[in-house]
Amino acid sequence: MVLRVMHGDCSLLRPVLRNMTPERCRCAVVISNKVSKRSVRRNRLRRLFHDHLRSHLEHRSDLAGIWLLISLKPGAAALQPSHLLEECDSLLQFAGLDTHDSHIH
Repeated sequence: MVLRVMHGDCSLLRPVLRNMTPERCRCAVVISNKVSKRSVRRNRLRRLFHDHLRSHLEHRSDLAGIWLLISLKPGAAALQPSHLLEECDSLLQFAGLDTHDSHIH
């Protein structure tokens, strides 16, 4: 699993969203066909991660304007969901996104 953290570029958003002030971070989860050939499995994993990230980062106004990208590597579909979420949490912690007083520089 790979986590990328960057400051968002609003010019890449849809025209409706470009002029809005960001209120929270934006998260994307990328799961390729190499992870699982079955779209049902990929979509379940994507929903699992989106729900997990939403519950952990939704209340974090200090992350407004930050974009997160999580990319799963091949073989991730064979792991237990709890193991994947633990790895996600440790990546967030390593990036300094797990505590309420952390900031991106």
